[in-house]
Amino acid sequence: QVQLVESGGGLVQPGESLRLSCAASTRTFSFYIMGWYRQAPGKQRELVAGISSGGGKNYADSVKGRFTISRDNAKNTVNLQMNSPKPEDTAVYYCAVFGGGLEVWGQGTLVTVSS
Repeated sequence: QVQLVESGGGLVQPGESLRLSCAASTRTFSFYIMGWYRQAPGKQRELVAGISSGGGKNYADSVKGRFTISRDNAKNTVNLQMNSPKPEDTAVYYCAVFGGGLEVWGQGTLVTVSS
């Protein structure tokens, strides 16, 4: 069973940067699609960014140009670099892995953007 552990959340001021990381406990990490999702209070969970096994990336319109997703297959990690965060980016951020019938979610990490 694959396990995902997120880290890097916390309180950040608008305009500062924050980096989220997600470590996966699988030797076949490179074959999977990885994604970062978020859920704000009272709202549905939404896709923030995804990255395929080949490195193709997609982003929610609201974060394009500010957030960058990357993966390190040697370290079994996927990262989300959050630049110029806004208060509306405040949410619990979840890492997820998909592929070959597998769907696993991390426990989430809270990101609060506030001055």
